[in-house]
Amino acid sequence: MIEIKKMFLEGAELDFLLEIVGRSVIMFILILVILRLSGKKGVRQLTLFEVAIILSLGSAAGDPMFQEELPIIYALVVLFSVIVIYKFVTWLSSKSTLINKILEGEAMVVVRDGMFDLKHEHDGDFSKMEFFSELRNQSVEHLGQVRMAVLEIDGSMSILFYPDAEVRYGLPLFPDDYKRIISNHGEVPVACMYCGQISAIIPIDQSCPRCQRNNWALAIDTKRV
Repeated sequence: MIEIKKMFLEGAELDFLLEIVGRSVIMFILILVILRLSGKKGVRQLTLFEVAIILSLGSAAGDPMFQEELPIIYALVVLFSVIVIYKFVTWLSSKSTLINKILEGEAMVVVRDGMFDLKHEHDGDFSKMEFFSELRNQSVEHLGQVRMAVLEIDGSMSILFYPDAEVRYGLPLFPDDYKRIISNHGEVPVACMYCGQISAIIPIDQSCPRCQRNNWALAIDTKRV
């Protein structure tokens, strides 16, 4: 027969309950800090704040499942503390744009006017290969099709496309076309493989005037299918 009192209270130290609340607050803050330092914008469809909530609740619920010495009441206190923190921080975020930005970050412009935006080029989490993959998943063949692309705080990509009549030459994103060339005789414009800058021919000094890189690929101007 299951002993309810033993499951919930045996071995519990009532003086330790207040410390659990403090530990929950500290660990929750640490989870947020670590996720922010990781440089990730968020898990798809989840913000960093929501990921922190899931991790906190998962840890609180998981430990008592296999640790006999942990009374369930400890987990209940942790769960309650996390939910209170969540409600309080959500309320603060609704009142302050600054707090909301600190907790969840900001949307980031990835592509502007058919070229990669260089504003975040020195950010540790700025990976063009990830952006290439995300743009390909949105059926983008080259940057000349894109007027603006924004990386949202939940990790999704929002894209504004040029109308077919306004599609320009752009940097190809698929491996078959994203290949470095050494010279170009002007038949087809070239695109900087780093920032997407378009040039009629490869500059004599080989360097892109926009980002100072020196790798070029043949640009394409195909319309969206």
